Amino acid sequence: MYNNSFFKKILLVACVVFLYSCDKDYNSIGDGLIGDNHFDFVKYTSSVVAYNQKIGPIQSNNLPINALGIFDNPAFGTTTANFATQLVLESANPTIGKNPVIESVVLTIPYFSTLKSTDTNGDGTYQLDSIYGPKDAKIMLSVFESGYFMRDLDPAGGFKEAQKYYTNQNADFNNVKVGSRLNNSSNASQNDAFVFSAVEYKSTTTKDGVDVVTRVAPGMRLDLNTDYFKTKIIEASTSGKLAGNDVFKEYFRGLYFKVEKSGSSPSNMASLDFKKGKITINYKEDTSDTDAARVEKTIVLNLTGNTVSLLDQSNTKTSYANATTPANINTALGDETLYLKGGEGSLSIIKLFGPDADNNGVADELETIRKNGWLINEANLVFHVDASAMTNGYVAKRIYLYDFENNRPIFDYVTDAAPGSNTKNGKTSYGGILTKDNAGNEVYKLRITNQIRVLIQNKDSTNIRLGVVVTEDINTTTSNKLRTPTASLSQVPRASVMSPLGAIIYGSKSTVPEDKRLKLEIFYTKPN
Repeated sequence: MYNNSFFKKILLVACVVFLYSCDKDYNSIGDGLIGDNHFDFVKYTSSVVAYNQKIGPIQSNNLPINALGIFDNPAFGTTTANFATQLVLESANPTIGKNPVIESVVLTIPYFSTLKSTDTNGDGTYQLDSIYGPKDAKIMLSVFESGYFMRDLDPAGGFKEAQKYYTNQNADFNNVKVGSRLNNSSNASQNDAFVFSAVEYKSTTTKDGVDVVTRVAPGMRLDLNTDYFKTKIIEASTSGKLAGNDVFKEYFRGLYFKVEKSGSSPSNMASLDFKKGKITINYKEDTSDTDAARVEKTIVLNLTGNTVSLLDQSNTKTSYANATTPANINTALGDETLYLKGGEGSLSIIKLFGPDADNNGVADELETIRKNGWLINEANLVFHVDASAMTNGYVAKRIYLYDFENNRPIFDYVTDAAPGSNTKNGKTSYGGILTKDNAGNEVYKLRITNQIRVLIQNKDSTNIRLGVVVTEDINTTTSNKLRTPTASLSQVPRASVMSPLGAIIYGSKSTVPEDKRLKLEIFYTKPN
């Protein structure tokens, strides 16, 4: 009994010594810290330099989400979003019988919506998501046949790269639109006074003497010109224009969605997944040469070909225009106010730590931290929204911080493995979600703990500049090219191009109030 107890004690002491020796070999990014009597926990605040950068016309083809409408944003100005898309035959080379007569042609595009309740009749009440501007606003919406052919591949690159289309090409599409608008219904809510309505679509059909009610969640639903589609689709089947999609996309080059102000009405804008849209041609034909019976048939054209988001910025607010003018940007001391705007907008660039007084490529402040051997527990950048500047300005719900030099995610984004259930709520540890601090102020908090750990522990690491943009999809990290690259900027995160929103935040300049100023917060452990 005594011997067993003695050997247990010896084994326990050996384990403690082994674990202590292992703990001294601290890994390069500081994981596995424990808070015991050998350490003090300290908060350190470091100044950063953050300044504005205008984006300009940028690649906007084949985005997963596209804006449509007119958004009068009091913080930035007016954005007008038009759109163009190719059409694709759901079934190539359809067989069309005798005496076809079109009953209806309907364009449908679903909205982002949430079912809030259902009444006793089964009718649903929905709330629309991603609508910007007054709910009762109207726009003039015109849908045209497009005369602009969108290639898959770029001939300038020897047909080896995908063809790029850009936000500022609206005139190219508008100038070659074909004929009159196709949504020529007498119902003004489908064209001259179009509304993004939250009302579900309900239809009733009779089958075997029983009424069957069909309900569809809210979406754009436009009746299109039947005579046009009789000529363009039904009669074209005999000439081989519907034989395959390669031929079809050259023959029918797609649709061009044009938006304008609707009289004196306020306007609004929606973000839409156009690739879920379709045109359904409903027609009847004879079953045979001798049988007088008629059969109902459909031809479906999907909006899944090449697309482009066409943006125009007007009535730009003077403060925004001045802050993003290159001559007014302070790259040495930073800007007082940072403007983040999606689409053909703006971003901010951030330099961490202090200046390099010895011109040796390493900031003095960073070198001091390295020499002191700090073990980093947490590091954050906290951005404070300028509430007075963003009044009724629809603050972006999320921002994205990335490696500006290499156009890729930072370490903390990569190590946060949770993608989230949708495009807006994933990567919660990494952060960037609009929230409120203890004082009730709107802030974005972005964790860069691993980014700082690697920078401090690995002396060969480069103190890269970081970029910050608004984002429509936190899971999308690829970048889109500028139409006219500059020495300082050639591409921007794709998810920023998708967003119609923006944010005005306090910058890093010393003239910004201390409690609002953008800083780097580091919580570290210092050996005694």
